[in-house]
Formats: sequence, C-alpha cells, structure tokens
Amino acid sequence: MSAILELSGLSKSFGGLTVIENLDLAVESTQGGQVSDVAIKQGEILSVIGPNGAGKTTLFNLISGIYRPDSGEIRMDGRSIVGRSPEEIANLGIARTFQTLRIFLNMTVKENVMAAAYGNTKTGLWQSIFRTPASRREEREISELAESKLAFFGERLMGYRWDQPAYSLSYANRRRLEIARAMATNPRLLMLDEPAAGMNPAETHEITELIGRLRDEVGYSILVIEHDMHVVEGISDRVIALDHGVKIAEGSFADVATDPQVIEAYLGYGAASKK
Repeated sequence: MSAILELSGLSKSFGGLTVIENLDLAVESTQGGQVSDVAIKQGEILSVIGPNGAGKTTLFNLISGIYRPDSGEIRMDGRSIVGRSPEEIANLGIARTFQTLRIFLNMTVKENVMAAAYGNTKTGLWQSIFRTPASRREEREISELAESKLAFFGERLMGYRWDQPAYSLSYANRRRLEIARAMATNPRLLMLDEPAAGMNPAETHEITELIGRLRDEVGYSILVIEHDMHVVEGISDRVIALDHGVKIAEGSFADVATDPQVIEAYLGYGAASKK
C-alpha cells in the first residue's frame, strides 16, 4: 500500500519567526520498504504533539493549502499539492477541523453537513434556479449523504436534531458536527485539530472512542493534533513530537512520552534528568 500523504523538508517563516524549520520526518513507506519523509498509512492514526508554539497548527495549514511553504514538498499519492487552493486539496480527499470551531451557527445541523457536500455538485447555477430534474436529484443525494454522516454519531446528532440550529447544540456536539461536516466531503485523510479541547473527562472519553471508530469502521487515515495525553495514548498508532517546528521524537506513545527531549520541551531544561 503506497503512502497517502508525504511531507519532506518543509519550512515556513512569518517575518523573522521560523515556525516550521526543514521538517523532515523519515518513516518507511507501505510500499516495498521504500523510505519517504512522512507517510500516513491508510487506516492509521498519527498524532502530532508538542508544546504551544511548536508549529502543529501551522503544519495543518500548510497541508490544507491555507499557507504555502517557503520550501519543501507536500505530496498526496506521490503528486505534489503545493500551490493548490484549499478547495482543490479538499476535493483531492483531505478534510480538516479547526482548533476554534467554525460551524455555521444559524444553519441547521443537517444544513451544516449539506453545505460541505455542495462543493462536489455538478449542476450549474441555472439548473439550480429552475430546479431541473438533475438539480432535484442531486439535492436528494446530498440530503441523504448528510443524514448518513450524521447517523454515524448516533442519537447525539440524529432525529429531531437535524432541524435544530447549530447554536442550540452543546459544545461537544458542535465538535461532532464539525467532524460530520468534514466527513461529508468524502475524504481519505481526516485532520483533526485538538478535537478534545474544552471537553470534560466524560466527553473526552467519548471523543477518543469516536476517533477510533472513524479509523476502524470507516477506514479513514487520521492526522491528529492533541494536547490531552490520555487521548493521544488511547488513539495513536504512532506519535510525532515537534518543538519549534522540528521533529524531536517519533514512535509509539510510550517511546515518545518518555523521550528526554520531549520531557524537556514540555517541562523545561533539566526536567528529563530529574525524572
């Protein structure tokens, strides 16, 4: 199986501040033992951790096309996606959520998910205005798609909730809605930016199980940024630690969590030697 996403030599600066510096993450690819710089296997959950300012969200913004790297390469299925717009990258099969929720609060739950699917429609403006048979058929398909994605979340986002405005949802259910909206783009790779942020312990446990189901039941490859180490431990097939945009550790959760450089990055100079 070939790599879905490969990153090599990424660098990004803002003014005089270097946020990602020559990020070169070497792992074995899934094809013939070939080595590539970063490989996310289909169905794998790869977590990216690091202290505030480590460059994690910038990494997501580079992959999703919000920022363009100063140097380096981003490849999906072996093809470069550097310079493509966020819309093009989404259509190639990469979807993301955000650290700060970005749902449409005044739209209904179902409309939020349908909105994500409209980017893949084929009917034009005039067909939509005159409600042609093709336009009506596509509208039904989008409605059914939204319902199927929301059904994945069970009673949390089912039934009467479809017609509720998104602002009426609890914070945890808004997080679920944002994931459902990302799923509506039919991605192969999901990028989740701190999905458990702001949740209580019970909600955190539920979101941890949910992320595992996204891999096991739907088959997504998932790239996660998360600060809650209980979540990282519970979901990760592999963990990468960043500090000031540089990879300082990679491996299983146990290996990375006990790495002296990771301990020092989180707790300060000399912390690892005192451990």
